[in-house]
Formats: sequence, structure tokens, C-alpha cells
Amino acid sequence: MRLVFWAGFWAFLSDQAVKYLVVHVLDLASRGQIDVMAPYLRLLMAWNRGANFGLFSSDTDAGRWALIGIAIAISVFVLLWVRRDPPGRWGLLCAGVLVGGALGNVVDRLLYGAVADFINMSCCGINNPFAFNLADVWIFVGAFGLILLGGTKKAA
Repeated sequence: MRLVFWAGFWAFLSDQAVKYLVVHVLDLASRGQIDVMAPYLRLLMAWNRGANFGLFSSDTDAGRWALIGIAIAISVFVLLWVRRDPPGRWGLLCAGVLVGGALGNVVDRLLYGAVADFINMSCCGINNPFAFNLADVWIFVGAFGLILLGGTKKAA
């Protein structure tokens, strides 16, 4: 479980450090958009008050606390699952980055009332209106890795 902790710690820390740099140091919160490699990569400020892609968006405190509760419940479930049925070294890393990313977005909801999304990527004439953050990458990588690597117990 030490591996899960450290993977989660570094995922959480990297997410929060990048968000601080982009939102506050680069002042994306005021600027709104910074072209990095337009049109392929932009920093585009988006305050996400919902789940992925703004689904279940809510400006109410109840909605915000519900999403915080869901993220914490999923994190606890993942931790209990990998403790009960260890998936091996790579699976433990995946569990850690998933939990670290989820907790990074929880901290955003506590600090800002919404998740700070800012990475916008478009390609091939398709203009992508959505933004994401490093925590979303960690959550995706962790979930995908856990699906692939699963647990070690055999089905009966």
C-alpha cells in the first residue's frame, strides 16, 4: 500500500502544482486563454461545476458537496479493493494515480467551488470545446490501468 500512497501523493502534488502555476502565476483565471501551440494546444480556463465534460453540472452547494462525496467514495472503494485484491505493482501505481487525481479535483471544489480545467487540445480541423486538467489525466490512466491489470484472485 506504500506504493499506492506515493503514486497518489505525486499525482496529487503534480496536479495541484500545475494548477497553481497555470491559474495563478500565468493568471489564466483573468486572461481566459493562452495559445501554446495554436490550434493544437491552448490553455483555456474552464470552471467545471459538474463531472466529466460538465455532466451533472450544478451551481448549488448541494451539487458541489455531492460530487465531492462521490469522488471520496470512489477513492475509498479503490483503496479497499486494491488492499483486498492486490493487482500487482503496476496496478497499485494505477490505483494511486487515480486516487491522487480524484483528490486533486476534490481540493479544487473545496478551494474554488469548481474544478479548474485548462488544457484544450484540437486537431485536424475539429475544434474541441472541452478542457481538462492533469488530475483528469491521472484519473483516466489509473482507471484504464486498473481495468487492464485488475486483481490477482481467480474467478471461481
